[in-house]
Amino acid sequence: MQCSDVIDAYFESKEIVAGKVNIAGFIGYKVNPADLTGILEFVKTSADLRFTILTDLFAADFPSRSKRFEIVYSLLSLKLNTRLLFKVEIAEEEHTPSIYKIFSAACWYEREIFDMFGINFTDSIDHRRILTDYGFVGHPLRKDFPVTGRLQVKYDEKLERVVYEPVELDLEFRMYDFLSPWYGPEKAGKPLLPGDEKASKYTSDK
Repeated sequence: MQCSDVIDAYFESKEIVAGKVNIAGFIGYKVNPADLTGILEFVKTSADLRFTILTDLFAADFPSRSKRFEIVYSLLSLKLNTRLLFKVEIAEEEHTPSIYKIFSAACWYEREIFDMFGINFTDSIDHRRILTDYGFVGHPLRKDFPVTGRLQVKYDEKLERVVYEPVELDLEFRMYDFLSPWYGPEKAGKPLLPGDEKASKYTSDK
């Protein structure tokens, strides 16, 4: 019996609704967050599957969707030498269950996802940020997070300590178009990128 047949039979026995997805040739399913922990326990402990290694756990942000966040769980079975992917989709105000009791390494991945996207995992043992600094505002990998950030850090000589303050840009943001003749030189009516004129002496002899 193939891996997908075992999983499909489990879904049918538990009346789990799941959509099969094809991701770069890997076996993948889109499942509901409420079914996630039971599914992961099954594929890990099943003698026919033995997906005992969590190789990756990451999220992506799609602001145009009603369920804007997509979380992907990547598993590996040494028994079958096969990878298996599960996807869950959640809205901004929704939570998804923590899987650290099934895969202990998930705690680190979940902290990173919380830090970068602001996604909360129910029953997580650690809700601290992991990549950003203390006092950081916002979640940097959200598509609506400003490129400049919301706070900047500097050393205040009067207070003699590091302080956080709103971002102040010394120069206004500009879009430079180096292909425009207003910004770069021209040769034979064609604009050149800055520095291209230095190569002309090497190409003129050819």
